[in-house]
Amino acid sequence: MKKGSLDVARACAEIAMTSSRSAEEKKVEELKEMGIKTVAVDVGGNLIDSIPKIIERAIIASRRSGLIKEAHVYDGAVAGAAREAIMQVAMKANGLNVGGKIGVARCEEHLSVCIFMSIGLLHLNEVVIAVAHRSVPNEY
Repeated sequence: MKKGSLDVARACAEIAMTSSRSAEEKKVEELKEMGIKTVAVDVGGNLIDSIPKIIERAIIASRRSGLIKEAHVYDGAVAGAAREAIMQVAMKANGLNVGGKIGVARCEEHLSVCIFMSIGLLHLNEVVIAVAHRSVPNEY
């Protein structure tokens, strides 16, 4: 069955919300069987200071896992979607420390990035999630 943008967005959210490395690996395999490639990367630190590093880690993880080729079109799609997801949560996390995962999913021309993280303020943590989508050429 053909997968659409909602399926890919759901997959990147699922991979970003895994609670352990073993759960992540299991979810990657499960989604791969459905035809959706995924990868997740841990992120943390001061959100505003970490934006370039988060985007870079999403691109590198996407390349290494085979979600994208090493080309500026694909790098730009991952970077743009990652930045969009970060901006969706930035107002809540401005100047605060965050910790969580960024998940990337791709199926054919659909590519989505999800950020799932906790925003730390003393012992009071806020949880945020954001998803962004980009279209990419359907070439692997």
